[in-house]
Amino acid sequence: MSQASSPAGAPALLHPLPSYLQADKLGPWGNYLQQVDRVIPHLGSLARWAETLKRPKRILIVDVPIHMDDGTVAHFEGYRVQHNVSRGPGKGGVRFHQDVTLSEVMALSAWMSIKNAAVNVPYGGAKGGIRVDPKKLSRGELERMTRRYTSEIGIIIGPNKDIPAPDVNTNEQIMAWMMDTYSMNTGSTSTGVVTGKPVDLGGSLGRREATGRGVFTVGAEAAKHIDLDIATARVAVQGFGNVGGVAGKLFAEAGARIVAVQDHGGTIYREAGLDVPSLLRHVAATGSVAGFAQAEVIADDKFWDVDCEILIPAALEQQITRDNAGRIKARMIIEGANGPTTPEADDILQERNVLVLPDVIANAGGVTVSYFEWVQDFSSFFWDEAEINARLVRIMKEAFAGVWQVSQDHKVSLRTATFIVACKRILHTRELRGLYP
Repeated sequence: MSQASSPAGAPALLHPLPSYLQADKLGPWGNYLQQVDRVIPHLGSLARWAETLKRPKRILIVDVPIHMDDGTVAHFEGYRVQHNVSRGPGKGGVRFHQDVTLSEVMALSAWMSIKNAAVNVPYGGAKGGIRVDPKKLSRGELERMTRRYTSEIGIIIGPNKDIPAPDVNTNEQIMAWMMDTYSMNTGSTSTGVVTGKPVDLGGSLGRREATGRGVFTVGAEAAKHIDLDIATARVAVQGFGNVGGVAGKLFAEAGARIVAVQDHGGTIYREAGLDVPSLLRHVAATGSVAGFAQAEVIADDKFWDVDCEILIPAALEQQITRDNAGRIKARMIIEGANGPTTPEADDILQERNVLVLPDVIANAGGVTVSYFEWVQDFSSFFWDEAEINARLVRIMKEAFAGVWQVSQDHKVSLRTATFIVACKRILHTRELRGLYP
């Protein structure tokens, strides 16, 4: 799409998008823009507001200087992007990774807008990150970096403004430091400024497992529609942490065979099925699936050739591309990660009749329980884990049912159907609120 042109149904731009917002720029943001363009023809009169979806409301880039243990001063680049806050405060995780880019954080914030609207929780979309390899930092350096970053973005976050959460390489401890830093800077304890905290600091039971539980719930619902018996299915999982590990455990408990797992340490395979509890203990002890004795090692690239009915990419974005989509043998792909499939790969998979359960619905369990945590913090009244899981399953099932019906009505993929549901909710709210001043 040229700078001056627009998809059918969308108004022509009065001013071209800045270069870093354009779809032809490589990176996750370009993938997101292509996804938006595909949904615009289905938005009806709301298409006049569609440009809202292509421009993040606020982008903050911060310098994060810290004292290192050896006495030097190191500088790290940090980001916080608020894509849209029409429906409520920004909501989205913070990742610490050496490959973090602005394009990535922008896309992740936008997908959070879609995800939150798809499951109808009252949040907008936001995301944050620091370009750093946290494994190279001591615990003290990690804490100092986290606290400095929190202070730098403190001008735009808050329990009613923007609520961070854990993401890649961040966890409950990182959230505890963020909560404490924000609270010290504002002069009062503010548990609701982040979610994914330790339970003793206002965190919610069930939060750590929520994303993986949502992946399983949506996958089980979708399987009914394509006559796939979970109890006899073979499953391959990429990434075996809080998302892939929990999803794999739940599928195994339902009778499925987890035949292949890949993470940063390598790829393992066992046709008869991996012993998931043993593998989870091994990963907890060593940090990777590498060295697990009860499986054979296969080449990383062979992961995409594994015979399976269900594939769960639960690692990083842009893993399924036009180069490997044609090799995938699964009947169903459940996106545990954010943005793991490129638009070109989506088209290939659709042509091959592979059902893709998109990230913006499949991995929304985490933000749903984050919403529960936020609500519990405001009320200072906490639910037990059974109630949390029951509420999560109900919301995920209802959201998936709505998306499935839209996909059938419009004859579109589940990804486009999810975008239709979510974008209509976002833009309807934008239209109701109007523009000020």
